[in-house]
Amino acid sequence: MSLFFDVLSSINNPNQQGSIDQLSSMLGSVQDLAGSQGLSSDQVGSLLNALGGALQPALQQQASGLGAGQLDGMLGKLAGAGGAAALTSAIPPQMQQQIIQAVAQKSGMNPGMIQTLLPKLLPVVMGLLGMGAAKPGAPSGGNPLLGAFLNPETANTTDLGTVMKFAGRFLNPPQ
Repeated sequence: MSLFFDVLSSINNPNQQGSIDQLSSMLGSVQDLAGSQGLSSDQVGSLLNALGGALQPALQQQASGLGAGQLDGMLGKLAGAGGAAALTSAIPPQMQQQIIQAVAQKSGMNPGMIQTLLPKLLPVVMGLLGMGAAKPGAPSGGNPLLGAFLNPETANTTDLGTVMKFAGRFLNPPQ
């Protein structure tokens, strides 16, 4: 849940790119994808949590090679992109296979389905992590949301399914 608080901080910080509309759009994309694949909310949550756990070391590796600033820029480009080309530009094919296998193992889902879903889910995840980036013209202090996700010592920072669950509760509070 701590990552969700970082998402809320990015929405409340006028110097960061996060917005309620952006969060709502991401949640809608995940819900649409789940509906089109016949997945329950529990299955999607498990898939996203497993994806977060597999994506963290891949992005840590990219950050060490590119630098955090360039990784943040890459997230911004990929947030609106989709498809296999965007996925390959962010994560090399060998690393993609490792992610697919790790997600399949943790979520219990078919690796073929994960390979199909990954190009659709990656832009959503990248957009979510990019919400902490500085707005153009704002002082750049790095991306605290991305930093929290990449920090292996902070508990629950890769639980993307939990983030989406709380986003749903935040955007659609019970009456």
